[in-house]
Amino acid sequence: MKLKNVTGTLNELAPIQYSENWDNPGLLIGDEEMEISGIYIALDATSDVIEAAHEKKAELILTHHPLIFHPIRRVSSDNYVGKRVMRIISCGMALFAMHTDFDVTCMANEAASRLDLIETKVLEPTLSEDFGLGAMGYLKEDLSLKELAERTKQAFELDNVSVYGDLDDTIVKVAVLPGSGSSGIDTAFLEGCDVLITGDIGHHDGTDAIEKGISIIDAGHYGVEKLFTGYMKQYIAKTMPELKVFEDNTVRKFNVI
Repeated sequence: MKLKNVTGTLNELAPIQYSENWDNPGLLIGDEEMEISGIYIALDATSDVIEAAHEKKAELILTHHPLIFHPIRRVSSDNYVGKRVMRIISCGMALFAMHTDFDVTCMANEAASRLDLIETKVLEPTLSEDFGLGAMGYLKEDLSLKELAERTKQAFELDNVSVYGDLDDTIVKVAVLPGSGSSGIDTAFLEGCDVLITGDIGHHDGTDAIEKGISIIDAGHYGVEKLFTGYMKQYIAKTMPELKVFEDNTVRKFNVI
């Protein structure tokens, strides 16, 4: 299958025009006419991911985060972006990213579904009330903050989470904002959410949230967003069954010691 046909099918799921204007998703490396027989899916195009994709003989690496995010003036081995770009090209592979376009169309809904939320709505609308970043909804039954933290660990297959708030507090309404979500604290609070599940929460953001009256469950930037790989593996298997699909299974632990 030609690369342009593969990317066309991916864009049907998450149209690139739905991405934020500061973002850089889409085809970052590759010839649209090249033939694709295998896809390697990962969150990031790290050096080990590139080598794993090459070992699997995958012609396309599909990531959530764009490797080329900021403008670059040169491609050389003296910086990590240039070095990875050169390696992808030398291996005859292509690179395609689905970032905020995927966030808007798929990520938040999938996260909310895993948490078993009902009556869900978009947390931060972008294109319309139906499309945006994050989601909010109600639990089917009230839980304590501690119980919801345990559910979060189970839903996203996490060893641990960080919690800001009283573990005995009753949680009724939940917001989830995959990735780095400190910007969503005020919105979640104003929407009447009891807790925001997100990542990359600093000490001051967490303690300030408690004073505002909203709890935080920090599942890590990687913790929630890693659902991307399994989600896309299923989508590709359904829409392009002729392609071999490999899901990155590298264990990426960010431990607090």
